Amino acid sequence: MEIAQLQAETRPGRGTRAARRLRRQGKLPGVVYGHGELPENVAIGEHDLENLLGHGSHVLQLNVNGKAKQVLIKAVQFDHLGVKPIHVDFMRVDLNERVRVSVPLEFRGTPIGTHEGGILEHELVDLEVDCLVTEIPEVIRVNVAELGLGDALHVRELELPPDVHAVSGPEVIVCAVRAKKAAAEVVEVVAAEAAPAEPEIIGRKEKEEGEPDKKEE
Repeated sequence: MEIAQLQAETRPGRGTRAARRLRRQGKLPGVVYGHGELPENVAIGEHDLENLLGHGSHVLQLNVNGKAKQVLIKAVQFDHLGVKPIHVDFMRVDLNERVRVSVPLEFRGTPIGTHEGGILEHELVDLEVDCLVTEIPEVIRVNVAELGLGDALHVRELELPPDVHAVSGPEVIVCAVRAKKAAAEVVEVVAAEAAPAEPEIIGRKEKEEGEPDKKEE
């Protein structure tokens, strides 16, 4: 496995003002943690990180002031538009250890059921897996072409690479082809039940650009 490299430097300043100053310079604040060592605040090139993310890199060699560290890109925080990265978490790893990571699902094909009046609904857009740090797949391909109206595809039916195991239960639904009317009724019921309460946002937490991360404080 060829491991990408990323240059970094220690970041003495912390907090909102320091983070904004870095971003004006085309850099991003980050933190390196794990393996029983103290967290280390770093700064990296914004363009360099975007290139790595575009190539689906997970594991990389982070060169901090000339000292190499093997790390996993554990989390990336984006601006309020969900476009530009504003902070990144790196976790120190041993290339022989197993990790749990979320891998994007890539849906392929047009379900038969869509020609029978159904629509394809995605219950999952990524899948948490357990695997060797050097064997993290870039994507997991999901063939939906054979799904008929009323059919559902479960985690147990996914074709995963060797020695890559799903963390989710085998009966968890990945996607399903449902009748348009039934799908609309499900949405209406969910909306009605949630109406009296404050809506809950599920997924990654976005934050305004410049808002301090807990690890920056």
